[in-house]
Amino acid sequence: MPAYKEMSREELLQEKAALEQQFEEVKGKGLKLDMSRGKPSTAQLDLAMGMMDVLNSHTDLRCEAGIDCRSYGCLDGIDEAKQLLADMTEVSKDNLIVYGNSSLNVMYDTVSRSMTHGVMGSTPWCKLKDNVKFLCPVPGYDRHFAITEHFGIEMINIPMTETGPDMDLVEQYVNNDPLVKGIWCVPKYSNPQGLTYSDETVRRFARLNPAAEDFRIYWDNAYGIHHLYDDKQDHLIEILMECKKEGHPDMVFKFCSTSKVSFPGSGVAAIGASEANLEYIRKQMAIQTIGHDKLNQLRHVRFFKDIHGMVLHMKKHAEILRPKFETVLDGLERELGDKGIGSWIRPRGGYFISFDALPGCAKAIVAKAKEAGLVMTPAGATFPYGKDPKDSNIRIAPSYPTPEELAVATDIFILSVKLVSIDKILEEM
Repeated sequence: MPAYKEMSREELLQEKAALEQQFEEVKGKGLKLDMSRGKPSTAQLDLAMGMMDVLNSHTDLRCEAGIDCRSYGCLDGIDEAKQLLADMTEVSKDNLIVYGNSSLNVMYDTVSRSMTHGVMGSTPWCKLKDNVKFLCPVPGYDRHFAITEHFGIEMINIPMTETGPDMDLVEQYVNNDPLVKGIWCVPKYSNPQGLTYSDETVRRFARLNPAAEDFRIYWDNAYGIHHLYDDKQDHLIEILMECKKEGHPDMVFKFCSTSKVSFPGSGVAAIGASEANLEYIRKQMAIQTIGHDKLNQLRHVRFFKDIHGMVLHMKKHAEILRPKFETVLDGLERELGDKGIGSWIRPRGGYFISFDALPGCAKAIVAKAKEAGLVMTPAGATFPYGKDPKDSNIRIAPSYPTPEELAVATDIFILSVKLVSIDKILEEM
């Protein structure tokens, strides 16, 4: 079949009539399917159930330093948990603070602390005459944008390229505008495109010369070990070391967690940064908390043992996720590959597939899918303020549904794309 834009009005109307019949049949089934967020499935959560058995009432609950993990103390994490997460993020354990279960919480705290108390002695952002600004690679992670919007920070779209954010634009803003205080980054298997920053992009980040002394790169390495394939894996060079080489050791905050490694609600998070940054953060932490859940830190270490155990564990995740990604991607290729009504990237890892529909169609496609019982991430969510200028990007999250549900969900999505696209083309004729 030719691309839709090459078809005559009569051919399009005929195609539309056939698709609408299929759609009504699906609608009549009363389905309730969810591809709205990148949640691990039950099968993935089951992989870590052994973690519930490594500690019990007879277990020695002292860490390697002899600290009783049931009690107070050890503000920035037990040493063995630091080592595990340091290896996961490829930094020294001396450059790491271990937190509670959520890296998002750490990012929120970091922005909040900068607003109220500044960054390493700089003027608190709330006391500046003008609003501070953040750069936001788009499409990007909606929860990042929600944090900066919550604090009234002006967000500036930076288009993503195949090698990462448009670095010419990044350099232009960062090096010349002292109100630009940060940039959100998901540098490996990015949310939602699944892209990994090239070596040159990371090095250009490290070579930035910010106009603001308190500018920081918010490097959310959420998917650092989340590969889908053994033989096709993206590589990301380490940002802290690159910044140090370029004489900017304090310029980056590196965030991570085990949310999509063990249990999303009960994982362990961490921040990696220079010693000067960490010293400043510890001062606030000492007021905020006596320390995070050391039993959970111990539980993770006893279960995974070391980074090798974690890597083997992630291969089990990949065995579950890979067929799901391929179900969606193969369906898109089979049904839409020759239609000229959408484009997508085949990621090697991460949790999402980014789909770009014809301009002006994303919201209508998501609404159409919902009619048939499929809930997706709201169109526009991958842009600051929920406003996609082209109304084209849709984030697909294949992880949560069962394989059977996912096959049906993919069919509904494809039907929705076809129907909305035909309407768009007919409208423009």
